[in-house]
Order: sequence, then structure tokens, then C-alpha cells
Amino acid sequence: MNAALRAGLVEENPASLVALPATRRPRAVVWTAARVRHWRKTGERPAVAVWTVALTVQFLDAIAAHRLYAAYHLIALRGLRRGEAAGLRWCDVDLDEGTAVVCRRLQPRDGRLTVCPPKTAHSTRVIALDRTTIAVLRVHRSRQQAEADAYGEGYRDSGYVFTNLDGDPVAPGRLTHVFQKLIAVHGVPPIRLHDLRHGAVTLALAAGVELKVVQEMLGHSSIVLTADTYTSVLPEVAHRAAEQTATHLLRAAGRVPGTTRRRGRALARRRQPTWGHPRTALVRRRATSRRPTSAGPRPRARPPGRLRSDTAYRLRDREPALLAPPDDLRKD
Repeated sequence: MNAALRAGLVEENPASLVALPATRRPRAVVWTAARVRHWRKTGERPAVAVWTVALTVQFLDAIAAHRLYAAYHLIALRGLRRGEAAGLRWCDVDLDEGTAVVCRRLQPRDGRLTVCPPKTAHSTRVIALDRTTIAVLRVHRSRQQAEADAYGEGYRDSGYVFTNLDGDPVAPGRLTHVFQKLIAVHGVPPIRLHDLRHGAVTLALAAGVELKVVQEMLGHSSIVLTADTYTSVLPEVAHRAAEQTATHLLRAAGRVPGTTRRRGRALARRRQPTWGHPRTALVRRRATSRRPTSAGPRPRARPPGRLRSDTAYRLRDREPALLAPPDDLRKD
């Protein structure tokens, strides 16, 4: 309608007067143990959900022998969209340097796959590959070459990383279909294939990766979009944040975290000198209580290092040479 308005075909755009209802973007929910039990009992599932670290590892270990395992591994760890994973070519992947260039995607149009540019200008990016993902892609390439040899002359070398048995690139819809079948076979809580992208961001943040790095990994133009849409707080991350906040507050109040004791009392008890502690005096009195009466009065307890003045006088009278000044000073 705006194009028709600019072309002079209509005098006004009636669609500009339409009041759209307010909508809220669904937040991703983590599949905790309690939520999994509720799902198994009632079948209720959230609209957007992500797996925990344990569930992600469980799923990837269960499908390790599948021919498309590398695709789901790459999406789960690096957060690619399904069209970006389907459009990835071997010429865009450098296993020696550990990088992959995301510069195109595949989309079905009119019953055939069409090469399209990435979703946005910032979606064209270079992602880093960890050593495990590099090893997974090497194994996948060897398996792909073995499938080409087994297929024979009709195999078409399309150059794509993820292909069908005949060499044609795999469609994004097929990635989703196979993913849902694998979830049903192995009995893990259901999620969408795009939720693996949510999970990749959540796991990266839980591992301590900065939000700006996560934004570059996803190819977002704004860090606000990354923070608002693709961040779900894992339970362990939330508990760690709660403990850090409480510890900061209790330290400022002088309390020991996890107890009701105050730090000041403990420090005051430790700073008291040992010689003046009432328990030490009690032990000293018990140890000297058996002195004979002929020994005279008991000396008072004094801190170590102090010398009685009468003792100093006796020492000066008995050993005058020790306290006399040297000869050179005496002449002066």
C-alpha cells in the first residue's frame, strides 16, 4: 500500500489506520526436572523451551551415529539458523583455521530450494569453531565421501556441507522433520529446531561468554535484541547470581554468609592476646596451684617480653660491666 501511495495509484493508505492488538514475544522456558515430570504426566509443553546442559548432552550423545549429527551439533553449539546450516558450503568452512563464514541461506520457494542472502546485513558473519566441532565436521566429511562412493555415478557433488544421499543440499524443512523424529525416538522433552539456537545462547552465557560476543555469534544488529529475545536463565546461573547478591549484602552488614553470626565478634575474639585470655589465666592458676607455701607469693602473670624493674636493678648491680658505656664514649 505504501508503494502504491508513492506511485500515485491511491490517494491514501487505509492500512495505516489499522490498530493492531498488542502482542508479547514468548520467553524461553528451561526444561527443569520438575517441568519434565509435569510434561510426562500431563503432556503440557511451553511454546518456547530450551534444554539444560544435561539434556543437550543426552540428545547429542543419543544421535551421535546419525548422518546429520554434525548439523544439529553445529546449531546447538554455534546457534546457526536452519537455513544458514542448510546453505553452508565446504568452501565457507576452514577446518585448519577453525572458522566458518555464514554468507547465504537456503529457502524453499515454489517447490524448490533457492539461495538467499542472510536474514539481515549483520547475519553475514564469521563464526569460530571449537576443536570438538572441528573434529565432528572432519568425521562428517569422511562419511559424506563414503556415501558418494557408495552411491555411484548418479551422485551430484553440490559442495554443500549437509546433503541428502544423492548429494543435493538438504532442505531446511527436512532438518526440522528429522529433528522432531529424533526427539520422539529418544524421549527427550520436545523443543523446536530453532530452540537449539536459544539453547546455544543460554549455554554460552552460562559458560561466562560476554553478551557482545554472543551477539556477534548470532549475527544480531543490536545487543538489546540478543538480551531480550535469546537469553534464558538456567537454574544454576540464577542460583549463583542469588548467592553472589546475598553474599555482597551480608558482607556489608558484617555477617557470615549462610549463618547468623557476625564477622565483628569473631574478629574481636581472634584479636584478643593469648596471655590475657581468661581461659589462659585459669590454666595458669591451675598449673601453679600446687606451689609450696614456702616459695613465697606467686608472681603476677605478665605478657611475655616485659621485664620487672626490680630485676633490672639487680642485674645492673650484679653485672656493672654489661651496662657501662664503652671507653670512647666515656672519654667524651
